[in-house]
Amino acid sequence: MSHLNPAPARGTRTGTGWGALVPGLGLTLGIALLATAAQRLSGLAALSPLVLAMLLGMLLRNLWGTPEAARPGIGFSLRRVLRLAVVLLGFQLTLAQLRAVGVPGLAVIAVTLAATFVFTKWAGRALGVERRLAELIAAGTAVCGASAVMATNTVTRGSDEDVAYAIACVTVFGSLSMVAMPVLGGLLGLDPAHYGIWVGAGVHEVAQVVGAGFQHGAEAGQAATVAKLSRVILLAPLILTLGALTRRRGEGARGAAPAPWFVLGFVAAMLLNSALPLPAPMAQGLARVTTFLLTVALAAMGLETDLRKLRAKGIRPLALGALAWLFVSGLALALVALV
Repeated sequence: MSHLNPAPARGTRTGTGWGALVPGLGLTLGIALLATAAQRLSGLAALSPLVLAMLLGMLLRNLWGTPEAARPGIGFSLRRVLRLAVVLLGFQLTLAQLRAVGVPGLAVIAVTLAATFVFTKWAGRALGVERRLAELIAAGTAVCGASAVMATNTVTRGSDEDVAYAIACVTVFGSLSMVAMPVLGGLLGLDPAHYGIWVGAGVHEVAQVVGAGFQHGAEAGQAATVAKLSRVILLAPLILTLGALTRRRGEGARGAAPAPWFVLGFVAAMLLNSALPLPAPMAQGLARVTTFLLTVALAAMGLETDLRKLRAKGIRPLALGALAWLFVSGLALALVALV
């Protein structure tokens, strides 16, 4: 089975009716449902259904291949469904959350994010890691893990293997943070508020933040969650900036990246949620829908990932992920100690 090329998927989607999407959409939805069920049955909140879906998709692709008829639906899941999920993510955020973190906390989050992204890009060049892959690892480490990798790739336009490798990095090192930070927080004697901001500013995935934060009690867990969601808000300006830079570069044969208008939808959803907050049951239901849509997109990514190409990238990107992890954890801790 040849590697699934994004270009044919886009062309097929626009050139045929909705019926052509059914096989691929059915496949990605099925994988997402299976991953979600497996996570719930495990009882492990920190076990991400997004990562499970990607792994299941990769397993299917590399052991049995994916049907030709599924290409349009897989492409649709990877692009349209992902962008809808990013927009809906805005309904989990409010401006009040930013105020709750406070100016010092926001300064820690913003400086950590910007410095981590710049450092990771620089380290990627020093290690000889391809620019697109380094950019995805930087986004995943600096902002919010797999979701940031997927959203950033709409403008970075790395290969499917780049995305899978970046997600693997943020999953591995974010999980290590979830284990190490509660221990280090206790040894350092951090109070709940400072510990929560450190976790929220330094850990990759939202689920990992929740897992690490609440190990130091409810106050620390809430502070970590709010800090993390404040960090997610900064995904919007990051993607808009990267999109502008990518269009300016042109990227040769791949063509200039499209303007990431869906990020404006993300910001609009956040502002709407700030002005007219959703009732708690509706907000919780929408959060579950958003997670499921992201899981569908990650299933599609797995179905487009060739493990042979992933292995060919070698160990340097993994070393970059480790350096980025140490940098974001250390810088966040140092800044927290100053506020």
